[in-house]
Amino acid sequence: MDTSIRRGSWEMIAAMLISGTIGWFVLVSGVSVIEVVFWRCVIGGLTLLLVCALLGYLRLDLLTWAKLGLAMLSGVAIVGNWLLLFESYSRASIAISTAVYNVQPFMLVMLAALFLGERITVQKLAWLSVAFLGMLAIVTAHGDHKTGDDYLGGIALALGAAFLYAIAALIIKRLKEVPPHLMALIQVTTGALLLAPMVPWNSLPATPNAWAALVTLGVVHTGLMYVLLYGAIQKLPTAITGALSFIYPIAAIFVDWIAFGHRLGWLQWLGVAAILLAAAGLQRGWWWPRSQRVSAYPGK
Repeated sequence: MDTSIRRGSWEMIAAMLISGTIGWFVLVSGVSVIEVVFWRCVIGGLTLLLVCALLGYLRLDLLTWAKLGLAMLSGVAIVGNWLLLFESYSRASIAISTAVYNVQPFMLVMLAALFLGERITVQKLAWLSVAFLGMLAIVTAHGDHKTGDDYLGGIALALGAAFLYAIAALIIKRLKEVPPHLMALIQVTTGALLLAPMVPWNSLPATPNAWAALVTLGVVHTGLMYVLLYGAIQKLPTAITGALSFIYPIAAIFVDWIAFGHRLGWLQWLGVAAILLAAAGLQRGWWWPRSQRVSAYPGK
């Protein structure tokens, strides 16, 4: 294996394992979702500011006003995505929320068809149907530790988060010239400015555990994770990147099980497997091979 691909693979694995523990830190912080996202943006922004300075990305020639506006718009979508996803953790569980959240590649396909004119093939529709059946399996299998309304509310929030992420991805498709680390810096800075008026400044987190969780979310799950993720994306072929990205939901499921004892029922496992299989099939282009017809006339 090429040295660059080997290094990129380890970076991608590390980034996905870090992502899989986000839900645990969100819940153990013990503060409101708005505060979690705000401090993640602030602390992560300071970390990414240092990274961009070291990489030489703090230059005016890398941005135009139009690109800056689109980057900020994607930041609004990303921050909204975090708010909805983090809120869904306490309602539907980390495992279920993460599994449902992984339908976002299909939402991106639909949005790209609507706004970019990309064609939806039979192959994409087939995998979309598999993912939809997985969603139905998860939605109909209420966990014993959740009430029906809470559970379905968590599912809806995770779907909303996936939709906002797909919107952000659609915008980012138009900003290929902007360095990804600088893009992430603009996104979290936008989030910090948006959420600052909503933060209860008179009752900030007081416990060391809360601040430890928030600092970890900012430095590790935002700054370090973005550096590893974007470094891996630059080194790896798309197929390997897509395959390794499924470490994230699997890690989240096991973290939820080990840390909070949330065990999935067999129908929920079936739904999770269907969604992950469909997403893998979509990203890697899996499809049934066409049967070759045997001609009765060898010469033709």
